[in-house]
Amino acid sequence: MKALIVDDEARVRKAVRLLVDWEMHGIDEILEAGSGNEAIVLIRKEKPALVIMDMMMESGSGIELMTWVDEFAGSTKFIVVSGHNDFDFVRETVRHGGIDYILKPIEPDMINTAVSKAVTAWRSEDEERSQRQRQSIRLNEIKPIYGEKLLSALIDDRVNAEASLRRLTADGIIPQSATASQLLLVQTDSGNNPLLKRFGGDSELMYYAIVNICNEFLQPQNKGIAFRYWGGPPEIAILLWDAREPVAELISRINQGLYRTLQLRMHFGISTAGSLPGQLQLQRTEAAEALLRRNLLRHEDYCHFPPDDGAGRPGGSGGLAAAPEPEAALSFADVQEDWRMAVISGTSEAISAAAQHWTHELGRRGVVTPQMLNAWKADALLFRSRLVRDTLGTGAGSALPELEQADLQNPAPQPSGYSFSLFAWRDWSFTLMQQLSQLLSARKMKERNPIAEIIKYIEQNYPSDLSLQEIAGKFFVSREYISRKFKQEYGINFSDYIGSVRIEKAKLLMQNPNLKLVQISEMVGFHDVKYFSKVFKKQVGCSPKDYRVQTEH
Repeated sequence: MKALIVDDEARVRKAVRLLVDWEMHGIDEILEAGSGNEAIVLIRKEKPALVIMDMMMESGSGIELMTWVDEFAGSTKFIVVSGHNDFDFVRETVRHGGIDYILKPIEPDMINTAVSKAVTAWRSEDEERSQRQRQSIRLNEIKPIYGEKLLSALIDDRVNAEASLRRLTADGIIPQSATASQLLLVQTDSGNNPLLKRFGGDSELMYYAIVNICNEFLQPQNKGIAFRYWGGPPEIAILLWDAREPVAELISRINQGLYRTLQLRMHFGISTAGSLPGQLQLQRTEAAEALLRRNLLRHEDYCHFPPDDGAGRPGGSGGLAAAPEPEAALSFADVQEDWRMAVISGTSEAISAAAQHWTHELGRRGVVTPQMLNAWKADALLFRSRLVRDTLGTGAGSALPELEQADLQNPAPQPSGYSFSLFAWRDWSFTLMQQLSQLLSARKMKERNPIAEIIKYIEQNYPSDLSLQEIAGKFFVSREYISRKFKQEYGINFSDYIGSVRIEKAKLLMQNPNLKLVQISEMVGFHDVKYFSKVFKKQVGCSPKDYRVQTEH
């Protein structure tokens, strides 16, 4: 709360500062002015709740200041501190709503009592003003609902559409001359948290504000009307009956107004023209389809037409966006095998590459629409369900709810959101695949002894180049898990175990005198006979040649 001290003597202003217990009264900013004229400038700029003023000043008297405050700053409370015991001054103070008239020299108790009274009065009136403002906002929200319901019925209720039109015409909402119309849908984004925060999280108030801004550009010239459409999810519709101004120019002006007030521009789905009200239902379908097919990569296009109407229209800087051709769509089937292999591998590298690949392909083709992203999301979730059922069989019944619960922590980005980002979709697909891979791995581990299967696999494939990474991916376990288990069960690490298997196989092959050491080395997986000899000597205690001599005797 702010207070202003007005006196042409600096020592008096200083005295008032010292005598008032500002903190007790909740006043945290004290301003000063040396004249009435200076005070008026400060009051206009700072809007203090309280003014403590002198009556006699050289530039701008106290009476002039009181008169101005009473007329132009009625919510500001003021206290007069004067050296003149003049009844006319007291009467003027009371007439203009002053809280108290205090004579100099100032007594601390008297001025603090007056300040307390003024602050209490200001707070009480401020609460009343706030309550009236809230009531006014709510009444203004409720008031249009009747008209909005009738306007929505024009679209949805074909049986009673003519009756609704007659009532809207009688109420002056739609002119009697309106026989044809065009319907626009405004793309609102329920996930736009920064915008919603500006309205205290009240989405209804947000929609109300957007409708009002749109109507500022429609109703003065009686071009049409913006309203909340009540026939489905939260939506703002614009019914145009005056087609003299090109729709793209009108939308550009509306977006300028939205940007000035809310610091964002909105996307508009635009129908073809048709009879009123007969074709409104079809027009709403056209406008919704145009928004679903808007190219999210073209951020500066705000006007979106249905496919037929959009053909040949200019895009880019003109703000007109023709619907993209369906051939530009990338099918999930194109990357499904990449996703499956990445999930089965269990490696972050493979999963990241798969997630990166499909978003890269989307961006490279130059067309991404909300319709495509909705289809991608549905296909990705269907792919997940099928892979879980194929892998776990009857165990899928408990696994799928677990994944769906995880989706709450990793929700897909809004396909039609204003903050579209290929990176966000990449991250979502990465997390989806990673969670799926981890769940499958954990469930499979419960059903089998992976180390026993790994040992069996090594016995069958020891001549191959076996890596810890390959084995971990194949058996849906981590590299750390394999290393830990081999240490626990065999006392050696994974690579040493493979080496021991190969050396044991080499011992058996050495019993055949027709096989050379080079051949044996290759047969058991060593591609360098010198390295083979080194490992052999380390494990057996002698060279392969010495071992062969010993076994022959």
